[in-house]
Amino acid sequence: MSAVPPPTSPSGRRHLSVVRTDEYFDRQRTPRSELPDPSMLVENLATGVVEVLGGVRDLEQLGRWLSEGVYRHLLRRSIIAARGRAVRGQMPARPVAAVAAKRITFPADDVVEATVLLHGAARTRAVAIRLEGMDQRWRATALAVL
Repeated sequence: MSAVPPPTSPSGRRHLSVVRTDEYFDRQRTPRSELPDPSMLVENLATGVVEVLGGVRDLEQLGRWLSEGVYRHLLRRSIIAARGRAVRGQMPARPVAAVAAKRITFPADDVVEATVLLHGAARTRAVAIRLEGMDQRWRATALAVL
């Protein structure tokens, strides 16, 4: 194999080729075929998020499966919930919730959209989650607790 010299301009100067660094250093999309079944992750994320908002689980425990925006949003919500408990004089209590139903759809090859209903003693919550395959794992890029 022969080496190809870099392109030159009419004035004889060499031009450096532009390398898009985001192709190498940004998050890399991962297709569903290379990722595990998201069913258990969806259930565990839903119950974990409710526990974070209830003040009995650290958000850092879920951090590996959350995008930066979702992490920040949950951090704000957990702080607001903790302040509300402090004003009312309540101690954090582990919410006892069982998965009542879940629905998982695959709108694209590397995207999962899921809804999980968590049935507790006092109320039922719905958790909507969007997972995207990034860097060889599922990551939650959108999350809402109703």
